[in-house]
Amino acid sequence: MKNRKRSEDPDQSDRGSASKLPRPKPVDNIRISPLGLAIFIVILVIASVVAVLLDGQISDLWIGIIFSVLMLAGLYVLFSLKVAQQWEKAVVLRMGRFHGLKGPGMFWIIPVIDSTPVWIDHRVMVTPFNAEKTLTKDTVPVDVDAVLFWVVWDAEKAALEVEDYRVAIAWAAQTALREVIGQMDLAQILVGRKYMDIELQQIIDERTTPWGISVQSVEIRDIIIPQALEEAMSRQAQAERERQARVILGESEKQIADSFAEASLAYRNNPTALHLRAMNMLFEGLKERGAMVIVPSSAVDTMNLGGLTGMVSLAQQAELTRTEEAPEH
Repeated sequence: MKNRKRSEDPDQSDRGSASKLPRPKPVDNIRISPLGLAIFIVILVIASVVAVLLDGQISDLWIGIIFSVLMLAGLYVLFSLKVAQQWEKAVVLRMGRFHGLKGPGMFWIIPVIDSTPVWIDHRVMVTPFNAEKTLTKDTVPVDVDAVLFWVVWDAEKAALEVEDYRVAIAWAAQTALREVIGQMDLAQILVGRKYMDIELQQIIDERTTPWGISVQSVEIRDIIIPQALEEAMSRQAQAERERQARVILGESEKQIADSFAEASLAYRNNPTALHLRAMNMLFEGLKERGAMVIVPSSAVDTMNLGGLTGMVSLAQQAELTRTEEAPEH
């Protein structure tokens, strides 16, 4: 969840969204294959060599006829021989009507009569799309970026049922994303990306199936909310953590109090054990810290430490013990 600066002009935002969508491809009616071009060049060279060799042996008319025939053969190969890649299929139209699909590999068409206006790619395609300043169900404007993975399974439908299937599927994905965002609250969008992915895949696949296109998956990349709302949510989360910390601290204090209350039962009718425990606690404090400990006189009388003499003796004993336990240097 990030925060970005967006243009406040709706028209500018729409232009930015449209610029990210794929643009229509020009009609690929004449695709010259490298193999056909190579054969044409070879025939052209042969025609030129034959014309030079026959110069002076036969009339110029026959030389022109032979050269023209070879050139026509070369042009026929140049415009008739097509090569489709392993992942491609060419849609062949004969006199404007659908004739069939060709490829992958090498195939021939009839020049002028046949045409190949569309070449279909059967690989998995990736289309990024987004929805800017789209209101959620609880009227919060959000920007959502997503990626669509799709594949053409019927080249005939993709070529004949829609003008440009790449642009069509991009717009279908964007409108579906806006529709899903408008049906969900902000909290559902932030925690329910997986649900959004599945919902978008179903909606887009229903729209693209008549075009011979299948949607494999949709993945939400980023969800952007307004900065003010992000700061408010951060403060809310911090306040919630502080509340939980206070609740935990209160529970801990309660457990400690219960433990002390339970322990006090062992000393209630046994003052000697209470005095020994108090002296032990004082001795451990002096032993660990080696500092002066101020004890109220009432506590000294209660623990029967024997006044100042007992306190000094206890401190000396703790210091001696701490010195003996210290490592030698």
